[in-house]
Amino acid sequence: MSEAKFADYREASFIEAGGVRTAYRRQGSGEPVLFLHGAGLTRRWFPFYEALSKHGDLIAPEHPGFGESDLPDSLTDFTDMAVHYADLLKALDLEAVHLVGHSYGGWIAAEFAALYPEKIKSLTLIAPMGLRPPPEVKMADMFRFAPQDGLRALLGADGDKWLPYFDEGDAGAQAIQDYQEVSAFGRLTWNPRYSLKLETRLRRITAPTQIILPEHDGVVPVEIGQRYAELIPNAKLVTLKGASTPTEHLLSLQEPQRLADQIAAVI
Repeated sequence: MSEAKFADYREASFIEAGGVRTAYRRQGSGEPVLFLHGAGLTRRWFPFYEALSKHGDLIAPEHPGFGESDLPDSLTDFTDMAVHYADLLKALDLEAVHLVGHSYGGWIAAEFAALYPEKIKSLTLIAPMGLRPPPEVKMADMFRFAPQDGLRALLGADGDKWLPYFDEGDAGAQAIQDYQEVSAFGRLTWNPRYSLKLETRLRRITAPTQIILPEHDGVVPVEIGQRYAELIPNAKLVTLKGASTPTEHLLSLQEPQRLADQIAAVI
C-alpha cells in the first residue's frame, strides 16, 4: 500500500468481512448509511462525508483492492462484490442500511440492492455506471484518460484547479496506489463495461430509490442514470444543479452539502 498521505487523510478502521481485511471510516449517529465510493478518491475524509455524517451513522468502506483494503483472488465479478458487502454488514452487525453509491460504487450498490433487497432501507445512486448506454450515446473510455484529461472529464472546465487536490506529494507512491486501484477497477469493468443481467434484476428493488445526476457528465452518460430510473420501480430522478457552475461527474466534490442534503431526503 502507498505510504503517501493526502492532506485530508484519515486513519482507517479495519474489519474482516468474509475473510477480507476491509478498511472503513465511520462517523455520525442515527440511521446507518453505507456509502460506496467510485473508482478512486480513497483514504480521505471529504467535506461530502462530513456533511452526510450529519444525517446518519455514515460508514464509508474502501472497496477490495482500493485504498487500504485487500483484494482476494476469488473476487472477480459484481456478484462477488455484492456478497462482500453483505459480509461487511454482517461483520458490522447491521441488518439493513440506507445505501448510497457513486459511479462505480453506484453499480455495486445497484447489484447489492437487487440481490439483497431486504437489506436496503433506501437506495441512492449518484451518476451510476452499470447499464448499457443507448446505441447513439458514446461512453468515455476511462482507461485511456491521461490524468489531466481525466480530471477535465470528471469536473469539466474547472478540472485543472482540482489538480493539487489529487497530489499526495510522493509521485512514486501515488503511481503505485493508482496502478493498484486501476487494476482492481479493471478486473470487474474491463469487459463488459455494463451488465445485461443487472437490467433484469433491478425490478427486485423495493426500497425508496433516487437517482441523482449531474447537469453534465463527461464520464458516465446521464442516459445511463435515466435508464436506472426507468427500470427500478418507483425510482425518483433528480438532476442536482450547481450553485455557481454546472455540476459534473464528481458532484460530491463540487457540491458536497447540496448532495448530502438531497441524499437525506430518503434517509
